[in-house]
Amino acid sequence: MPADISEPNAAGPNAAASVPAEPTASGTTSPTPPGAGNRIVARGFTGTWADLGTYDLPPAAAVFVADHAEAARTVWTHATTRRETLVASASRAEDGLLADLRSNGLAIARTAGEQVALESANASSRPADPGRLWLLTSGSTGRPKRVAHTLASLTTVTGDQPPRTWLCPYTPGAYAWWQLVTLSLAHPSNDLVFVEPDQLEDWPELALEHGVTAASGTPTFWRQAIVRSGDTMARLPLEQVTLGGEPVDQAILDRLHEVYPAARISWIYASSEAGASIAVHDGRAGFPVAWLERHAEGRPRLSVVDDELVIGSPFRAEGMDPDLHTGDRVEIRDGRVLIVGRLASDEINVGGSKVSAAAVRTTLLGHPAVAWAAVRGRKAPIVGHMVTAEVVLSPGAGATTEELAAWCAARLPDYAVPRRLKILPEIPLKESLKSDV
Repeated sequence: MPADISEPNAAGPNAAASVPAEPTASGTTSPTPPGAGNRIVARGFTGTWADLGTYDLPPAAAVFVADHAEAARTVWTHATTRRETLVASASRAEDGLLADLRSNGLAIARTAGEQVALESANASSRPADPGRLWLLTSGSTGRPKRVAHTLASLTTVTGDQPPRTWLCPYTPGAYAWWQLVTLSLAHPSNDLVFVEPDQLEDWPELALEHGVTAASGTPTFWRQAIVRSGDTMARLPLEQVTLGGEPVDQAILDRLHEVYPAARISWIYASSEAGASIAVHDGRAGFPVAWLERHAEGRPRLSVVDDELVIGSPFRAEGMDPDLHTGDRVEIRDGRVLIVGRLASDEINVGGSKVSAAAVRTTLLGHPAVAWAAVRGRKAPIVGHMVTAEVVLSPGAGATTEELAAWCAARLPDYAVPRRLKILPEIPLKESLKSDV
């Protein structure tokens, strides 16, 4: 889920020739990135990329950081020296992952402000594969995997870019985080304002304070902000609103257009494995059917196989299959290809009848009082599973669980109507800015 990607499959993310992605053939430093003078705002630091300084790190290192300032300093270290790097939030440093990184010759480093501490086992650190950047997958289907990129393969925004101040709420090291970081490194006058996890409730105020004009987040992130801080959000002079990382529905696109009628609203499909593959700017959910099986040099090829989105992308991580099965379930309606959920979790078997959790969720979101909804299957005697749902109501709206069940009963088969409905006080948001829906 990158930031604003005008045409990820036009010039191509690898076409950002101005980015010094490849280290110099000799010496220990790389050319200064074009965005070196861009402003960086993080907790405890306000200055430019060039003001961040660098860490003294082994040539190949996995760096676990406590905050965005440390993460940005690690990026600057990578961008200006010949080295191999993985940067991740300290919260991801679990034992199994650390053992895997050590066995692959990466030194383990933990930062604390301007200091860095190395583990004693760093004797196994090997020479760097210069320019290599490792990203961790989410690990939602098991232990996180490492995927290989470079600054060039992560730089998907090309061409002339207008001056903007971007809000970056993503966790350090995530693909979407790198999209904003590389945008700022590659394009002068594109500043970054980082948001720490404990600042997420108040990010609209932070954005106002620092003059944010563009922001990227998951649909859950935007829904939560509208529920919590609708009045403050409306005062933000946003020119660009970007959504990604989760399926997007028409309701949240329409709501954001109401709040920011002059802004360009974009939905991006991207992942660590596939890279940036789809960018839609027309304000409609999904992407045009005409994009399927479109063959054009330098552009991703999109297919649907057994209801699954398959992507053949030139922007994928190193070593990925040419045709990457995404695990995302799609439906085609009204000339659009809609991503409705994960194949592994969308279907609920209720007494032999198949229920799409996405369809139930869409029905709940169609209720005028509902701002967010999550639908899951739950084991039940006799029928095997039953449908359950959690919802959050819009500010000032009122509805009972009985009213919501009746709303569903009028629009869904009986076996698809949630048998248990719960109204939550606020939208749950994980570190990834997503929610299990």
